Amino acid sequence: MIEGKNMLVENTLFGNVDKVKIAIARLKLHEPPDGYYVAFSGGKDSCVILDLVKRAGVKFDAHYNLTTVDPPELVRFVRNEYPEVENQLPTKTMWQLIVEKRMPPTRLVRYCCQYLKEQGGIGRTVVTGIRHQESVKRSKRKMTETCSQHATKQYLHPIINWSEFDVWEYIHKYNVAYSSLYDEGFKRLGCVMCPYGGKDHMIKEMKRWPKIAKLYEIAFQRMIDKRRADGLKTQWETGTEVMQWWIGFDHCHKEDDRQISIFGFMADESIT
Repeated sequence: MIEGKNMLVENTLFGNVDKVKIAIARLKLHEPPDGYYVAFSGGKDSCVILDLVKRAGVKFDAHYNLTTVDPPELVRFVRNEYPEVENQLPTKTMWQLIVEKRMPPTRLVRYCCQYLKEQGGIGRTVVTGIRHQESVKRSKRKMTETCSQHATKQYLHPIINWSEFDVWEYIHKYNVAYSSLYDEGFKRLGCVMCPYGGKDHMIKEMKRWPKIAKLYEIAFQRMIDKRRADGLKTQWETGTEVMQWWIGFDHCHKEDDRQISIFGFMADESIT
């Protein structure tokens, strides 16, 4: 957990800039007739966004996409602290997707996000807590955007120019409920063992949630069986071996995610 110090109001050559007032003004300015679709993840940024939406007095409905690999503590937190948020169940579980796609999700082949997180909000204006500071890719995002996959889906990112310090300052100033996992040292919350977090992150979460890690291993075994049944090659014999490669313990095969040639993924990843 990081505590900011008076970062929400900046002194500039043009006077004071109140980031909270600006975020609220953005929400009021872009409010659609049917209200906002608030994409709520249970993370610190979305907790701030939901609080800002309420303060702005705009019409909204909030949704939490259950991915089937969510930290149990996070699911309980959302249920207990934000009962107004509607839980959205996926049509397929992560375990089903791994077998169906015949490959694990990777840093660049993230089919899981498409199926488990990005299906909601079509035809709506979706409010998120995306911020430029989070990653190089997100630093290129605009405050208002049109979804690249659904032309009727619009995005509004009211705190896109906020820092992490700003987020924590807002949480403490307005007493916003946040997940205790941050107090355990987790920097970001989401799907357990998401490869986007890197090796150390995956190892930490594997130890924190061993039962979920075991379910991944079982799914990888079923994935291998599916590949063999479909006449596709694989250099792995067991789900355990796949898990070692997926996390980064297997140094026999140094694969580039842009090629992912071990399983021939790039050739058949899109098959459903």
